[in-house]
Amino acid sequence: MGFARTCSVALVGVEGVVVEVQADLEPGVAAFTLVGLPDKSLSESRDRVRAAVVNSGGEWPQRKLTVGLSPASVPKGGSGFDLAVACAVLGAAERIDPRRIADLVMIGELGLDGRVRPVRGVLPAVLAAADAGYRQVVVPERTAAEAALVPGVAVLGVRSLRQLVAVLTDEPVPEEEDSTAEGRPDPLLAGLAVPGAGQGMGVGAAVGGDGGHVPDLAEVAGQRRARRALEVSAAGRHHLFLLGPPGAGKTMLAERLPGLLPPLTPEESLEVTAVHSVAGTLPAGRPLVARPPYCAPHHSASMASLVGGGSGMPRPGAVSLAHRGVLFLDEAPECSPRVLDALRQPLESGHVVVARSGGVMRLPARFLLALAANPCPCGRHGLSGDGCDCAPRAVRRYLARLSGPLLDRVDLRVTVEPVARAELVGLGRGAESTETVGARVRAARERAAARYADTPWRTNSEVPGHELRTRWLVEPEALREAERDMERGLLTARGLDRVLRVAWTVADLAGHARPSADDVRQALELRTGVRRGVAGAGVGVGVGVGAEARGTL
Repeated sequence: MGFARTCSVALVGVEGVVVEVQADLEPGVAAFTLVGLPDKSLSESRDRVRAAVVNSGGEWPQRKLTVGLSPASVPKGGSGFDLAVACAVLGAAERIDPRRIADLVMIGELGLDGRVRPVRGVLPAVLAAADAGYRQVVVPERTAAEAALVPGVAVLGVRSLRQLVAVLTDEPVPEEEDSTAEGRPDPLLAGLAVPGAGQGMGVGAAVGGDGGHVPDLAEVAGQRRARRALEVSAAGRHHLFLLGPPGAGKTMLAERLPGLLPPLTPEESLEVTAVHSVAGTLPAGRPLVARPPYCAPHHSASMASLVGGGSGMPRPGAVSLAHRGVLFLDEAPECSPRVLDALRQPLESGHVVVARSGGVMRLPARFLLALAANPCPCGRHGLSGDGCDCAPRAVRRYLARLSGPLLDRVDLRVTVEPVARAELVGLGRGAESTETVGARVRAARERAAARYADTPWRTNSEVPGHELRTRWLVEPEALREAERDMERGLLTARGLDRVLRVAWTVADLAGHARPSADDVRQALELRTGVRRGVAGAGVGVGVGVGAEARGTL
């Protein structure tokens, strides 16, 4: 009788559980039994592992073989257990020393020829192993750079089962053919990408993540108020609503918002990379996401694609792919109201919990929401020239598809006016670039971070209203106009708190120690869409259409 054990990791969303893979050989009729709540793809590992061992020059034990995955109560799926199963079997057959593999964590799929194929989710799996106290992991060579991002863990990248057995038995490591040496396509990379999960739903689609053109704010003609709102949104991480006719530049502005955000911190980079690793949207050759992601799903996106889900174990949705970045919903009124209202919970909590029959998954979803909409179905409401043919009732019904509770969570509302001919011809004259505006955003973020250094918050949008009203006070009488709006029913209690948050961001951008009456007035304009005299005219907006009637201010 022979027995050996090693370890692998079962992923539930982006959280991992270390699984002990045990192999037991007993006299009897040759059979291979796999227990421990495996799914279909994991059950098929019996055939993959047997063929890989034989084609790697090993001898398959002709005895009764039982492989157990413990803890048995945790659902396990995917092909990433193949490498651990193969080594546990070889250890039980005394082909390798069982003591050499007892404390190793192995992640990888085996081809029938013994090659080790990469799998998705290597980073969160290695993070889970490190948290459990393991310090040595074996992964496919193609994902070794991703695994090496975890500090304090020794990573061994292998191309084949033969190489791993040679390392474990102190034999000369055989050379394996590199499939990309002659410029041929690499079939091993096929398992890292999910069909249909393009980079438009993931990393850097609008921030040059693919090495292409990086959108610059200087390319946007005019739109002084919208540009200012974009700067405030990036500085305080305030959600943004852009309302305007087709062709005014709403999408251009939203695509340039990620470029204004500061680079991700090392901790944030690991969080974002873990999500994209599980989703299969990591760009080839770039194991670490260093810039805020940008996700722009189509307005026909389903509930599962937006918040996460799918058959079996849920998968990350657009809100998680936009974690620490920007989620842009163009033509927002065309989206399903039910799907839009599903954003309310992650907007408040910063995570989404998806419950399915296959399990419950908690995914990070702290994103910056940018909504864009036309003023009416035809898009010409309020324009001169060819007027709008939509009935007033149709206009109200169109904007009412954005529910009051959802808009109440959006701090900034901006009307994007059509670009004048003079502004379009004078494009590039005096328009600030992304680099210039981004520098001011970073300086404002640093002021806020210093102010909240001893708290769990880092940006103004995260601070509870009670703390802002009692701990960080504005200048005397600065809130008089906002309080007057609240008394008249133009502002809710939550709306007042959000005005305070925006006022602190405006003050940080201006370098003020605390918000003045003018800072609060600008915040009110950005929040309510109502001009407030000449002060702060540079950021005045006008998105009151349909909003005030629903009491969403």
